[in-house]
Amino acid sequence: MKVLITGSNGLLGQHLVKLMSSNYELIATSKGENRLKNKSGYSYREMDITNEDSVKEVLSEVRPNAIIHCAAMTHVDQCELDPKACRLLNVKAVEYLIKHSKSFNPHFVHLSTDFVFDGENGPYKETDEVNPLSIYAQSKLDSEVLVQNSGLKWAIARTIIIYGIADDMSRSNIVLWAKGALEKGDPIKVVNDQYRMPTYVGDLAKGCELIINKGATGIFHISGKDFMRIDEIVQRVAKFYNLDTSKMSLVSSESLGQAARRPPKTGFVLDKANKELGYAPLSFEEGLAQLNL
Repeated sequence: MKVLITGSNGLLGQHLVKLMSSNYELIATSKGENRLKNKSGYSYREMDITNEDSVKEVLSEVRPNAIIHCAAMTHVDQCELDPKACRLLNVKAVEYLIKHSKSFNPHFVHLSTDFVFDGENGPYKETDEVNPLSIYAQSKLDSEVLVQNSGLKWAIARTIIIYGIADDMSRSNIVLWAKGALEKGDPIKVVNDQYRMPTYVGDLAKGCELIINKGATGIFHISGKDFMRIDEIVQRVAKFYNLDTSKMSLVSSESLGQAARRPPKTGFVLDKANKELGYAPLSFEEGLAQLNL
């Protein structure tokens, strides 16, 4: 099976390449040069998903059996401050991918987020009502609707706070940030009124591969299994690496003055992914152990 991955330079994209290159004919695509250290076992094509000509050229040549669409603008506050760029990368690019896939009808797997919910009634099932609170969240919901109405065979994989390590990382994540700040002994402010289920990137990659492998369709909630507050995440990172938390102060989300609103309590009910895909995520500490930091 020929599988094309967008955003292959990102954290999830890199893990998908490593996981899937031995069992699939894999085409990794991203903007700019390939940042993975290992260049064997797959092919790489530069593709700018915000440029329709670039999308058309690559897709018409490759004609994959499946596409896993990971690329997105995920910096929530940046999306709020630059809605035009957010719209282009998170919505318009999905239009281009769908439009130029229709001639060969691939299995289209689209990554989305817990932020499509307002966080008033988490943890959420796939069938629960959505209500985005930010420009980022709205853009991801709009792209979900595009995928659902695409006429393609589709699946949507929603996830929550991805953590892990990759080659030449362009962005940090909550685990790396917490560990780095605590090791330096920097004073850090951590919110104590948001609840999440952080997701080890290797689990999310396996979830996506299971969707492809089983030809699964519909919406799937794919996250870690431990439900906790953001400050608990940091405390558990500190405990795992034996770090001092005395300079950590707890604050409310409101006090940070962030540009975008965050849902207070998300989290997922994982029953559908477990039952239909055989998805079985690691515990948070088991995920940390995989990082080898």
